[in-house]
Amino acid sequence: MSDVVKRQDKADIIAEQLETLYPEIPIPLDHTNAFELLVAVLMSAQTTDLKVNQVTPALFAKASSAEAMAALDVDTILADIRQVGLAPTKAKNIKRLSEMLVENHDGEVPASFESLEALPGVGHKTASVVMAQAFDVPAFPVDTHIHRLAARWGLSNGTTVEKTEKDLKAVFPREKWNDLHLQIIFFGREYCPARFHDLTTCPICSWAATKKRIREEMKR
Repeated sequence: MSDVVKRQDKADIIAEQLETLYPEIPIPLDHTNAFELLVAVLMSAQTTDLKVNQVTPALFAKASSAEAMAALDVDTILADIRQVGLAPTKAKNIKRLSEMLVENHDGEVPASFESLEALPGVGHKTASVVMAQAFDVPAFPVDTHIHRLAARWGLSNGTTVEKTEKDLKAVFPREKWNDLHLQIIFFGREYCPARFHDLTTCPICSWAATKKRIREEMKR
């Protein structure tokens, strides 16, 4: 049996396990529209979802649309998001992307990767989350949890997040990408920490991790 087939069989079983563990999949970042989601995802870089959800209510009470956010000055935005990582840069990006949405997209969040990634502070991962959760377009945003687990499970060699995304898209059905992205994140948070993780007792790592990976983790 080739490695590709083995990897595919493994992916199929993992998908079944994750569906059993997480049949209901809540959206981690609180929002009421696509614009709020875009801003929340931008803020989530190097910051926990919990912290983002703590600071966004005050900001969104002032501005829940691109037009309203563009009308705020950077200092006002910064005052509300100061607790998140890289807040000064994020405040400037939120202000400018709001202006660009008004100038170029009639204040609406565009439903295209190219247009989203042209906005300040919006990389491929942020665009992927917005496309998946706001517009239900199949995407596979790769965060640190997914990047780590894909390598542990032998579904990708983990060299880059771009490679991990490509490898996961190859083994999981397109219609499952949006669900699996969140299911893997939830699994990573609940069962599969980055450090001091006993792979032999993990519901998935215990059988999916390669022997080499288990040896490497035990040395940490």
